Amino acid sequence: MNKQTVQSPKPAATAEMVVQALSVAIHEHRLAPGTRLGEDEIGEVFGVSRTVIRAALQSLAHLQLVEIQRHRGASVAQPSLREAREVFEARALLEPRTARSAARLARPDDIARLKRHIADEHAALAEADLGRALRLSGLFHIEIARIADQATITGFIETLIARSSLIIALYRRRESALCESTAHHALVDAMATANAARAEDLMRNHLEDLHSALDLRERAAPARSLRQALLP
Repeated sequence: MNKQTVQSPKPAATAEMVVQALSVAIHEHRLAPGTRLGEDEIGEVFGVSRTVIRAALQSLAHLQLVEIQRHRGASVAQPSLREAREVFEARALLEPRTARSAARLARPDDIARLKRHIADEHAALAEADLGRALRLSGLFHIEIARIADQATITGFIETLIARSSLIIALYRRRESALCESTAHHALVDAMATANAARAEDLMRNHLEDLHSALDLRERAAPARSLRQALLP
């Protein structure tokens, strides 16, 4: 008698899983700013209830990746021109000093991790996956803040990086709005030699370059199907 193979049921997605999937799709620009996030459609994609979806959207709103409006529902956030300027001004105040601190504290395993991170960025660019490269670039900056061992500032930088991803999606005018590979290499080299002053200067110049790559004029975000953005 042949035994039939019984497959275990696929575990239901949790709110945390939905948050992660939507967050990655937003950071990789598969979900453009302004995209409506319908509860029914998301629930169908993930096979979960509206209660789970609402919890996930509230979490994303807390991270400032999603805007929820009464009677209009949720959509991917669309930072204004004023917000775009303020975000990069805030990054220019925080991140150079954070890079200085990280250069003083970085250990060999920190440097190795940053180098692996750069390799992942290069792989994404080689595959013409600009969205993934952008997300990895943001994570690189967050990792530097973590190396600096400044938990409160790291939290601020994580929020600013999330807003930066949306800003770049809306206002990018050239691909150099992606972090230049040479800029990240130079930062890691400065940190590897504990050159705190150089790390600070490099981060400041790097952020100025990113800011200058933005076209701060209002323009409509391209429409994209929610299902297309979330399903492989």
